[in-house]
Amino acid sequence: MGDQQTILIIDDELQIRRFLRFSLEANDYQVLEACNGKDGLYLAAMQRPDLIILDLGLPDIDGKEVLQQIRQWSKIPVIVLSVRSDENEKVTCFNFGADDYVTKPFSTMELCARLRVALRHANKDIEDPVFVNGPLAVDLVNRVVKVNSQAIQLSPTEYDLLVFFIKNVGKVLTHRMIMKEIWGPHRTEESHYLRVYMRQIRRKLESDPSQPTLFITEPGVGYRMVVLE
Repeated sequence: MGDQQTILIIDDELQIRRFLRFSLEANDYQVLEACNGKDGLYLAAMQRPDLIILDLGLPDIDGKEVLQQIRQWSKIPVIVLSVRSDENEKVTCFNFGADDYVTKPFSTMELCARLRVALRHANKDIEDPVFVNGPLAVDLVNRVVKVNSQAIQLSPTEYDLLVFFIKNVGKVLTHRMIMKEIWGPHRTEESHYLRVYMRQIRRKLESDPSQPTLFITEPGVGYRMVVLE
């Protein structure tokens, strides 16, 4: 029991909370519930859950504000669960620090898969000097990149971009987040640079750049490095 991970659900819909509790407990998670933002923030601070599932349409505080407040003091993974499917809404949530965004109605299997990915990489710096994900292996000490054991030459910017994805593997990174990290805060609107470099990275690291499986596009939002089993 001591090894169980705790999930906090912040959602005002009782039926959703019951459904999530049943699904999560069936997967051996402990579950906490809050029906509004104020209670959710209190439980997040007092109980320090391993992950938070957050609805945006809360009765007292908008979910995005709850997310911003959590990010002022914690890196707890947050998965937004919302009926809002607007791309701008998703981008805003990711820029505010959401780890993932799932729209209602949702598949329990998909939600649990995304939850496992978020938990696996929660608050985790790169501890192993060699990062491995499917055919990709990156020696972070010696800056050596290999695909299927074959060395791949990357430019300094391509390598920096790859390391940023590795640090956030499984998470959606918005165009603005990536541009700010790689090119600085004054270049965040020049996303054509990013498109060029993503094409180059896919050409070098994907088995089929036209159908990427490692670096996928989140339409209108950004990119994600997929965790390959």
